[in-house]
Amino acid sequence: MIVSTRGRYALRVLIDMAEHTDAERIPLKDIAERQNISQKYIESIMTLLSKNGFVDGVHGKGGGYKLNRPLEDYKIGDILRLTEGTLAPVACLEKGAAPCDRKEDCRTIFMWTKLDELIEGYLDSVSIKDLVKM
Repeated sequence: MIVSTRGRYALRVLIDMAEHTDAERIPLKDIAERQNISQKYIESIMTLLSKNGFVDGVHGKGGGYKLNRPLEDYKIGDILRLTEGTLAPVACLEKGAAPCDRKEDCRTIFMWTKLDELIEGYLDSVSIKDLVKM
């Protein structure tokens, strides 16, 4: 599994928002400047986060985004599954993957399954609150 720019930037944006909770709503322009990420790219990330209930957004004058839950409820695994689609280390373990005709004879499936469990377990144990503390 390689985490894309989209996943990494989503984490950066949420951490930035967590560090600036004093504002009622945070304009994308401010996040883009602080994180040195194009505003257009952040817009696509925020649309995804907003549609999936991670942030609340208001458009227009005085608009912006705000976090809508405690920081410890923003699990890194959830964010990366949303932005990446999967955390699976191999295609046969992805949700909805076609059954592998070699599964019964696969000598590596145990290893891949264990790695998948470790990745998911670890990323689900880390929250935005943990990353803000660092």
